[in-house]
Amino acid sequence: MTYRVLMVCTGNICRSPMAEYILREALEDEGLDGRVEVDSRGTTSWEEGEPIDPRAGSLLRARGIDTSDHRAHHMTREDLRDSDLILALDTDHVGPLHRTVGSARDRVHLIGEFDPEAGDDLGIRDPWYGDESDFEEAARRIDAAVPGIIDHVRSELDGGAGEGNDPGDGETRR
Repeated sequence: MTYRVLMVCTGNICRSPMAEYILREALEDEGLDGRVEVDSRGTTSWEEGEPIDPRAGSLLRARGIDTSDHRAHHMTREDLRDSDLILALDTDHVGPLHRTVGSARDRVHLIGEFDPEAGDDLGIRDPWYGDESDFEEAARRIDAAVPGIIDHVRSELDGGAGEGNDPGDGETRR
């Protein structure tokens, strides 16, 4: 079984590709890359076909991650239907996701739900309007959620056995 994770932000040039590449690297480090596919999309088509934002690309290159193949894509019903876990990068992405995903709303989560230190602030603000420090903060918030995402994915791959599988049940947060 291939488990599919989809990261979603507004234009698919900043937050969602950062989350995609950061999670891919972490899954590879955990030996799960052969069992999990990670992709990203935008809720809008504003940036369709554009490469990753240069600031996000620079941040990831500094980590040794090559993003040269990234091109922005607008989410489709099929993208959402084929995904096992859909991670919205901010609260304003949840509405468009729910409208498009239909009855599979239970697969939509805010990325911050997987960060045990997030508190009530489960979204990651758009760094596009800021500077490099805003991109660093977005990456920090993504990094903080990755262990929880990996725990959730691992549990799902193991058949959902065990406690704390649902980020909304309060058990994933440590």
